[in-house]
Amino acid sequence: MEKFIGILGLSLCMILCGAGSAFGLYKTGSAAAGVLSEDNKKFSKIIVLALLPATQGIYGFVLAVMKIGAIAQGWNLFGAMIGLGITGMLSAILQGITASSCIYAIGKNSAGSGKYVLFPAMIEFYAILSLVLGIMIPVA
Repeated sequence: MEKFIGILGLSLCMILCGAGSAFGLYKTGSAAAGVLSEDNKKFSKIIVLALLPATQGIYGFVLAVMKIGAIAQGWNLFGAMIGLGITGMLSAILQGITASSCIYAIGKNSAGSGKYVLFPAMIEFYAILSLVLGIMIPVA
């Protein structure tokens, strides 16, 4: 049973982070497509914003790979993984929404495009904190 709980923790972390990233990328991709349909010269200004929500899915995968050797730890592993799973999912979704607004802003006025990255990057910070905590939590 402990092994099952450990596998569940790993799986949920990857699934939640991946689902959040997929939704965030859906939002930013839709916004980017709309802006680029009107002015394809803005591609270089929006690509970073469009890809930002993908990082949470990567974080979930990285943490799962790092902790896979601790599957037998059951609830300890589950606890170490679920924090990033929830934070990764929510931050990717919210980052996608925020980055979409920034992409639309670039569509209207691309002069401040470098400044717009700051807003979704602030959301990214909390996903990074969850990843670091997940790495630091001892499960063995």
